Amino acid sequence: MPNADKDGQPKARLSREALVTSAIALADTEGLEAVTVRRLAQQHSVAPTSLYWHFRDKERLLDGIAEHLLQQVEVPEHPDGDWPEQLRDILARIVVVLRAHPAAAQLIPTRLLASPAGLAVTDRTLALLKEAGLPAERIAGTAMFLLGAVVSMIAAEPGRQLPQDKEEREDAVRVKRALLSALPPRNLPVVVSFADHLCDCADPDTYYDFNLDVLVAGIARMAATPSR
Repeated sequence: MPNADKDGQPKARLSREALVTSAIALADTEGLEAVTVRRLAQQHSVAPTSLYWHFRDKERLLDGIAEHLLQQVEVPEHPDGDWPEQLRDILARIVVVLRAHPAAAQLIPTRLLASPAGLAVTDRTLALLKEAGLPAERIAGTAMFLLGAVVSMIAAEPGRQLPQDKEEREDAVRVKRALLSALPPRNLPVVVSFADHLCDCADPDTYYDFNLDVLVAGIARMAATPSR
């Protein structure tokens, strides 16, 4: 009885949501390269063909991960505030979702237009840039840049690749700090002086708040000088 569990009871069909949730958890712990249809099938003790009903190959599975993450970004139907506040709000909502899944976050830029959730986020961003008064020919490119910049911000967070275990993290920071501090200050004086800050992020919330402000302030500056 191939579709029965160890007690001989019929197995429930795996849902798309359950598979995507498992795939995201796998990406969180082992990276995207570990996410395959075969690996998920092994985790759920089924044949790979059992998953083809939902995902016929890895690319479709990755599409499903991106769609699931974008569905977690709540786009307010009736937002408050002027366009800079609303723009920062939508970018911050994306950050909240993707910070928890940095490996899977890299899927987002190339899959924004491939799902209703991604299209909704894109539509709101485009509308806000239009409201800002950017030249029409620059709005689409700027929207894609902003949404991609959020993902890059997550990838670039200092200390992102460090171990999560406290002692292992402290050891890794110590080694990285020693390497940077040992660089010749006559050639790289500023890198050496910022060794501590380059090794780890002391306050991630401040890191994201500041850089979101930088993005929105940049758009506001450009909107005020449309001839550029």
